[in-house]
Amino acid sequence: MYKIMLADDEGIVIDSVKFIIEKEFGEECIVEFAKTGRSVIELAEKFRPDIAIMDIQMPGINGIEAMKEIRQSNSNVIFIVMSAYDKFDYAKEAIKLGVLEYITKPMERTKIVAAIKSAMALVDKERTRRSNDLMIKEKLETVVPIIESGLIYNILLQEHFSEDIENYKTMLGIESNYAYMIAVVCGDEQEGNHMTNAVGSSVRMQKHYQEVRECLKEYFQCIVGTVMANKLAVLVPCSTDRLEYNERIELIERARELVRRLRKKTDISFRIGIGRAGELQNLAESYNEALNALVITTGSVAHVDDLPIGCDYAGDYPIHLEKKLFEEVEKGDVNNAVLTAGRFFDWMAENNPDSLMEIRTKVLEFVLWAEHLAYEKGGMTYQFNSRQDYLPTVMNMTEFHQLKVWFTDKIMESCRNVLSKRAEKSNSIIENAKEYIKNNFSKDISLDDVSRVANISPYYFSKIFKEDTGENFIEYVTNIRIEKAKELLATTECSMKEICAMVGYSDPNYFSRSFKKNVGVTPTEFKEGKGEE
Repeated sequence: MYKIMLADDEGIVIDSVKFIIEKEFGEECIVEFAKTGRSVIELAEKFRPDIAIMDIQMPGINGIEAMKEIRQSNSNVIFIVMSAYDKFDYAKEAIKLGVLEYITKPMERTKIVAAIKSAMALVDKERTRRSNDLMIKEKLETVVPIIESGLIYNILLQEHFSEDIENYKTMLGIESNYAYMIAVVCGDEQEGNHMTNAVGSSVRMQKHYQEVRECLKEYFQCIVGTVMANKLAVLVPCSTDRLEYNERIELIERARELVRRLRKKTDISFRIGIGRAGELQNLAESYNEALNALVITTGSVAHVDDLPIGCDYAGDYPIHLEKKLFEEVEKGDVNNAVLTAGRFFDWMAENNPDSLMEIRTKVLEFVLWAEHLAYEKGGMTYQFNSRQDYLPTVMNMTEFHQLKVWFTDKIMESCRNVLSKRAEKSNSIIENAKEYIKNNFSKDISLDDVSRVANISPYYFSKIFKEDTGENFIEYVTNIRIEKAKELLATTECSMKEICAMVGYSDPNYFSRSFKKNVGVTPTEFKEGKGEE
């Protein structure tokens, strides 16, 4: 259906054009008309035409001025101009307004019909475009929350790599490298520092999730996670890693207003905790700060910077180097960790040249924590007496150079332990598995059997087994069985059925097919000397 508006001060012209439209297009079109510039503007606002056929000369406001007014409220309307005046100035103004056709009177029927058909084609094209846009928007409304939840989960569970964060930033249009976390906690009512009926209210918040999400988006330019128990984790990108006082106050006021708005919309009570800003990959700490802020206060909104939570660092203490160092130790990044440790030690020596005891203490603190990470991340076995010489060694050092060498050596050792112990543990698992297979290949053994002996999941065992041997489990066992079968065929007089059973096959036919596939000849041909050993 197309809505067509006619604008002309001559009734005969309107009747003629209306007749042509009804004759040519029948019920496809709804036609309305007006005879003055003012009435045509008012009709356009009420009728919202797809196509407007306009005369230039009308009483009062002329056609050009009327089109300018109509275009402001209806950017998609398609204009067709008809006029007894074939003037360049009129044509030029019409072109500026995006007029499709400029037809001079007296009008030919064929020209009017052709112009209207062209206009209808443009209307159809625009409707298709709008329909596709809406379809894309509808799909995005489904997909974007999933992507946003993925980013939140990756950050909170710290199961991400730097490229993951960059991918999420691209997909969600996040341009900043910094953000802070908000913890939205719900319940029936607030009692002291906690919310009552967490389980029941979490079910209710799940029902109101879309409303809560929309409210959060209205108050903050944010990324919203899914409901976890009675909590929502929300990430708010920001330009720096530190909010100024006025920004923080404005943020708290917005959060207070949001709490009141959510209560009215959902009849659920809410509290909001706000953590410190930081780099995206380190925001798990910000979320924990947001939750802790709600634990130690009874307010409906709490910002970590207003409360005695966390640790402030005096002066120019390089906390960024400290965090970077331990991230690199966790990953077993030997080269970068040693460089970062050296930079941190140089900072201590340059800024505190008279604080040898404090530097010794900090060196011990960092080495012990690096080793703690190596025990945790590298699968090492803790030995209580393994550090008995650390304190006397450090206390006997009086030169910064000695301390720095010992410090960086220990950091290097921790990183290497993270890498080597992981490898050693995997190697030990694989060697034990190989030994088990060697002793039991004549039985009906499976991947599940061997992974159970190794005490790890079949999925992970299959992965590291393939990495170590270059073969999957089935291929490895098959090759051992075939090699043993070749040995028995060459050195014994056992029957095929006996050899088949001795190498773990219950079906002689299947054994024969498997043997030929791997060796190139049948067991009988091999025994007769036709195969290659």
